[in-house]
Amino acid sequence: MPYVKIEVTREGVTREQKQQLIKGITDLITSTLNKDPHLTHVVIQEIHLDDWGYAGEQVSVLREKGITAEKK
Repeated sequence: MPYVKIEVTREGVTREQKQQLIKGITDLITSTLNKDPHLTHVVIQEIHLDDWGYAGEQVSVLREKGITAEKK
């Protein structure tokens, strides 16, 4: 039973985008590992920006400063 957990920051990921992720990951595991898609579980967890840290700071604070991972 494959289990995949995707964590993203809570920034407006749409229902359709989540469905694309779930379908794409399931298809990849099915074709690569020959696993039954009915036994494949994909969980998407959205994390509030205050609860995600990067380079020693909360992402919410970095965004307020106009800093992104690409700019560091």
